Amino acid sequence: QVQLVESGGGFVQAGGSLRLSCSASGRASSILSILTMAWFRQTPGYDREFVARITWRAGFTDYADSVKGRFTISRDNAKNLLYLQMNNLKPEDTAVYYCAAAATVAARTTSQEYNIWGQGTQVTVSS
Repeated sequence: QVQLVESGGGFVQAGGSLRLSCSASGRASSILSILTMAWFRQTPGYDREFVARITWRAGFTDYADSVKGRFTISRDNAKNLLYLQMNNLKPEDTAVYYCAAAATVAARTTSQEYNIWGQGTQVTVSS
């Protein structure tokens, strides 16, 4: 089984930047089965919201409209690391951010398509 651990969350003023990281660990065969990784976010009382996804091998990316042009998802295959660079942060970006993985390139923008999750990291943006 693969374990995902997020880091890099924190408190930042509007207009600032943060970079989230997600480390994947586990058996090599399990890690090699990951084909898509994504970032979701969630605020209290709301469903988990898609932020960005990347196909692990080819590096194709998708973004939610709300973060396009501000956030960049990337990965380091050699280190089994996933990143989310967040620039020009807004108060509405405040949420717990989760890293997720799926063993298919067909996984898109709904949380049900991903079966491995990290514990989340809090991002708070003040106005």
